[in-house]
Amino acid sequence: MQRLMRLQVLWGIRQSYNGVHPAPWYLCCRDLSGAGAPRWNDHDRPKEFNFASDVLDYWTQMEQEGKRGPNPALWWVNNQGDEVKWSFREMTDLSRRAANVFTQTCGLQHGDRLALILPRVPEWWLVVIGCIRAGIIFMPGTTQMQAKDILYRLQMSKAKGIVTTDAFAPEVDSLVLECPSLKTKLLVSDQSRQGWLDFRSLIKSASPDHTCIKSKTLDPMAIFFTSGTTGLPKMAKHSHGLALRSSLPSCRQLMQLKTSDVLWCPSDPGWILASLGCLFEPWTAGSTLFIHHLTKFDPKVILQTLCKYPITQCLAASAVYRMVLQQISTSLRFPALEHCVTGGEALLPEEQEEWRRRTGLLLYQVYGQSETGISCGTLRGMKIKPGSMGKSILPFDIQIIDDKGNILPLNTEGNIGIRIKPTKPIGLFMCYEDNPEKTAEVECGDFYNTGDRATMDEEGYIWFLGRNDDIINASGYRIGPTEVENALAEHPAVAESAAVSSPDPIRREVVKAFVVLTPEYLSHDRDQLTQELQQHVKSVTAPYKYPRKV
Repeated sequence: MQRLMRLQVLWGIRQSYNGVHPAPWYLCCRDLSGAGAPRWNDHDRPKEFNFASDVLDYWTQMEQEGKRGPNPALWWVNNQGDEVKWSFREMTDLSRRAANVFTQTCGLQHGDRLALILPRVPEWWLVVIGCIRAGIIFMPGTTQMQAKDILYRLQMSKAKGIVTTDAFAPEVDSLVLECPSLKTKLLVSDQSRQGWLDFRSLIKSASPDHTCIKSKTLDPMAIFFTSGTTGLPKMAKHSHGLALRSSLPSCRQLMQLKTSDVLWCPSDPGWILASLGCLFEPWTAGSTLFIHHLTKFDPKVILQTLCKYPITQCLAASAVYRMVLQQISTSLRFPALEHCVTGGEALLPEEQEEWRRRTGLLLYQVYGQSETGISCGTLRGMKIKPGSMGKSILPFDIQIIDDKGNILPLNTEGNIGIRIKPTKPIGLFMCYEDNPEKTAEVECGDFYNTGDRATMDEEGYIWFLGRNDDIINASGYRIGPTEVENALAEHPAVAESAAVSSPDPIRREVVKAFVVLTPEYLSHDRDQLTQELQQHVKSVTAPYKYPRKV
């Protein structure tokens, strides 16, 4: 509550369940020349694009002209019943202030990299849009990271700045001497900390006047860290084309969002799905983005939220729907929910049918990676084939290929490939930054080889079969076995270890570790040692990577 009160003082936020409140004192009418209603075809490649100026500011103009309803752009709640509502006008104002904080106060420049480790708090959106306005490359990270994960990301990316909370500030301070590129530390907190800039205070005092950069569509916009079979996570670099893709007609057909829709995507802010489902998709359509703080995943809270708030569309990992089903004893009809989409892991046909039977709603599947965003899916209203991920979504041309890039016959198992020649499609990652060898490895003839195995039927529906490597997909979290093995190797009990995927009824897959003990630990109690090793992994790397089976 103290945090919410501070937000209210700083930004004039009022609590209301009946639409947005009047604009605060600093929101005056400004010239938004250049904001229009851009429309492109699936294969258009505009020279310039910037999500902030071309999309967000367009909806701000629509609000000023009375051409958009009173629904907020952003609607944030927590378990205590607090809420924040911002209109597009407020988002434009506050994100311009954020851009000025980054460039004027922090001295960050176009092309610099900013690490972002925040939970689901409103400031996350101000940071991302502020970065886009200023041409700063944002790099989101999950709040489950430990000190070693943060150090690796800061060093590999040569980040010039970081935005985080006081939960991570001590760890960052302990790493500063090992990160010579890091010049700016911004804190999102009610408390001050020596050596850190107070982000909220700076937003309050910053100028709301900012000229958005004229970014080229193919200029870098974001970096997402993605797990690999061997080695540490790679940096998948995306251009502004990732955001543009949400404006293309075929992508708009995926969920068919309207300005009256309220979309909830409970993704971890560190993943690419948050940038898509919690930013580009809803705001391209002028929809309301709903956010629940969700300090920890609780299926009961998910269920209560869907029943309490007027959420019309939900985009979530399959495990979310699976766990919600366990909370429903017989059947349940959500008051506003109309459309459900899932991705991140394969969904069984019987799970789709169970969701339909108990809720009366169809469950549509999508597929994507950190490198691709949402690349295929079952569009809203399209025929659902239970168990299928749907069809490729333009401008992506997906084919099933062999290891040399040859297109395989229908109904033949192979690799999911996305055509990159003669022209790489808008929305596909640019490269693995500073790793040309890994980038070359995934280029397979005329295709990008996703590393996922599938078949395609006569109608173009794609059926996921699994990975062609050792990546473990647990509840939508992609985990490289090397990351787990490296963490285990730091414990004195471990002489050798191997991490593999193991079946699980809820998470579909979990990490299973095989461990050879050092002689000193051979006589230790196995159950106690298992728990000790699990806690150890949680302490040195992101907890979602720990081996649930040993």
